[in-house]
Amino acid sequence: MNKGLIIFDFDGTLGDTRRNIVTTMQMTIAELHLPIRSEEECAATIGLPLAGCFRTLFPDIQEELIPRCAETYRRFFNENLKTIHPEAFPGVVETLSILHQKGFVLTIASSRSRNSLTELIRNMGIADYISYILGADDVKEAKPKPEPVLKTLGAMHYDASETLVVGDMAVDIQMGANAGAKTCGVTWGNGTKDELEEAGADFVINSIDELIGIIVKNES
Repeated sequence: MNKGLIIFDFDGTLGDTRRNIVTTMQMTIAELHLPIRSEEECAATIGLPLAGCFRTLFPDIQEELIPRCAETYRRFFNENLKTIHPEAFPGVVETLSILHQKGFVLTIASSRSRNSLTELIRNMGIADYISYILGADDVKEAKPKPEPVLKTLGAMHYDASETLVVGDMAVDIQMGANAGAKTCGVTWGNGTKDELEEAGADFVINSIDELIGIIVKNES
């Protein structure tokens, strides 16, 4: 990883947005009179595009209802941001600063919209360290397909062999592996260590500062 590219997931990896997402999902479900889903069931869909979240929660949902679900979710999410303020996980700001100073190129590939990402990373104080943002609206095939990584590689002029994908869910690990990149799972988000290892993560870390040690070891 010699001064290479690091592609981060956002929700559950850099930003602690679980409460925002679960609250918004449950409000959306209630407004549309869909069957109740638990916090755990809602949280298990984090990392998927909105359409995928609702298809996972409601396998028999009518396809024409999906756009209405997504529209309602986005409206509630923006309203909830006024009272529920997502924050960067402990150590994220400091670690991104160190990696940026060391010359690594840091980007984000997320299943949320690019506009939402832009606002969130600015509010969390990490925007200055991020060179490229890719949202769900920027790709045709979302995680675990490799397109988000491949598109980032093309934009930033890096090869997969120079790239580390970091995320908290199995779909992040699968996306990176499908693109030929190294992968690192994080255990403070919404996926478990077992799930990340089963997905084939090359590394699994329990705090983001461990990422610096992995990179230094791979530089030597």
